Amino acid sequence: MEILFDPQAWISLLTLTALEIVLGIDNLVFISILSAKLPAAQQSLARKAGLGLAVITRLGLLFSLAWLAGVTAPLFHVGDNPVSLRDLILLGGGLFLLAKGTTEIHATVEGVEEEIRESRSVGFTMTIVQIAVLDIVFSLDSVITAVGMANHLPVMAAAVVIAVIIMLVAADPLARFIEQHVSVKILALSFLILVGVALIADGMGFHIPKGYLYFAIAFSVGVEALNILAKNKRQAAREPLPAKAD
Repeated sequence: MEILFDPQAWISLLTLTALEIVLGIDNLVFISILSAKLPAAQQSLARKAGLGLAVITRLGLLFSLAWLAGVTAPLFHVGDNPVSLRDLILLGGGLFLLAKGTTEIHATVEGVEEEIRESRSVGFTMTIVQIAVLDIVFSLDSVITAVGMANHLPVMAAAVVIAVIIMLVAADPLARFIEQHVSVKILALSFLILVGVALIADGMGFHIPKGYLYFAIAFSVGVEALNILAKNKRQAAREPLPAKAD
């Protein structure tokens, strides 16, 4: 009960919740892109199931601190560079995001999404499996960061749960917005490729600060927001004015 009256614990909770939301953006974008391949009736359920798996994954990692500490222990060396289980997970996840982002951009630009969707019908279960695998990749760094920032396990767990609840609320509107604006979808897929490159670099021992990545995507989103606003104003200006009654 003492933790409830500890100001430091509340500060940690707010900080970690904000951090989990920011670090969960890439996960949320990926879930939105992947769920869009399903029939409309299953998309919302897939997003909720994906985020449900995300909270289970994060909490599972938090409550497995001994295993979490072991993922950074070297398994073998490539030259003078140690390679850990974390590095292998990041490499695999990064390669998957590169492949997924590239193929999705190609399908969107070429306008063959519907044909691919019909010829390669991806079932609900397979979609959830892909989301679950990437949840582990996306969870690793955020959980490791959370462990380093907070001293109380309940605070870390509460921050994870609150962040996922907020993302659950935002998931459907974000997915609809991405699907309605092709340029935003391309931007989101490019973001996934950027994250994939960062994961591969991190797995090879070249750490790219997440702040750089999020600044780049935030700047791009800001520019795209101005483009959408300008487009809407141009469309409104072209619409004929209603005829006046005699």
